[in-house]
Amino acid sequence: MDATNDIGGPAQPLLTIRGLQKHFPLKKDPLGRGGGVVRAVDGVDFEVLKGETLGVVGESGCGKSTTARLLMQLIAPTAGEVIFDGRAVGSRDLPLKEFRRQVQMVFQDSYASLNPRLTIEDSVAFGPQVHGVARSEAVHRARDLLARVGLEPQRFAERYPHELSGGQRQRVNIARALALQPRMVILDEAVSALDKSVEAQVINLLLDLKAEFGLTYLFISHDLNVVRYMSDRVMVMYLGQVAEIGPSNALYEAPAHPYTRALLSSMPSMDPDHRTEEAALAGDPPNPIDPPSGCRFHPRCALAAPVCSQRVPARVAAGAQQAVSCLIHEPGSGHPASS
Repeated sequence: MDATNDIGGPAQPLLTIRGLQKHFPLKKDPLGRGGGVVRAVDGVDFEVLKGETLGVVGESGCGKSTTARLLMQLIAPTAGEVIFDGRAVGSRDLPLKEFRRQVQMVFQDSYASLNPRLTIEDSVAFGPQVHGVARSEAVHRARDLLARVGLEPQRFAERYPHELSGGQRQRVNIARALALQPRMVILDEAVSALDKSVEAQVINLLLDLKAEFGLTYLFISHDLNVVRYMSDRVMVMYLGQVAEIGPSNALYEAPAHPYTRALLSSMPSMDPDHRTEEAALAGDPPNPIDPPSGCRFHPRCALAAPVCSQRVPARVAAGAQQAVSCLIHEPGSGHPASS
């Protein structure tokens, strides 16, 4: 279902990303060899609409987590801009501290995310206190949120992170992210380290909290089934760029990009008559230090033509609300299969 605003019309963008890049410089060896840059994120554009969940998928190393850290300004972008509700992040209109109060992040490693010297209650109450909330109010808010995420405050408030299971710690991280009453939460592989039964509980918790607090999610995961269950729209990344973006059901049922099709065909099937017999995609992604020319997917693409190594595809429409960066869908691109 498409996200809508309070009036009932189409949702407006809450977060807009334009030309986002992150190049990590490499050191040269004593003989002056090497150098160059790792193109971790290389020209990413997308929007997250108010009230929706945008899922982000792709192989390891495609730039998903780096993109999340760039959005939170945990690392400085090489280029590009992040616009939150019409205001540029880091500008006089929207200082970083105010942006981070409205946008919070839940990381994959539930233990490393928590201070081992703070009790669960103090961990959740810490953020509001930094932003000027009185200690008594922050503690009250922390206890209320612990109850909301299924951790009885009388039993858990005074415990330390090492006394909790992985699923319980991730619930604490979710409560901590909500303690500042944000408008948007970035979930970076937030459920991937959990057992399947615990993962299901946390996913349903996230959906309940989203409805209760009117949240917007950016949900990053390598689990394609979970992403489909959680997301209104899905963005597919490959080698630091956006390959395809569109409504969840449309993208899963009729993927337009060859990489998206290969990615979805790797999903395990429970039907013995539809088991995957051979890999849809061979080899590892190319080196981000020296990415291929033209379309970055062309060395691994079964539909590649000579023009794919020469021309960078533009993002074009591929059905209702679906966009793809592929020369096959770009009119007059020179690809034999294009219209």
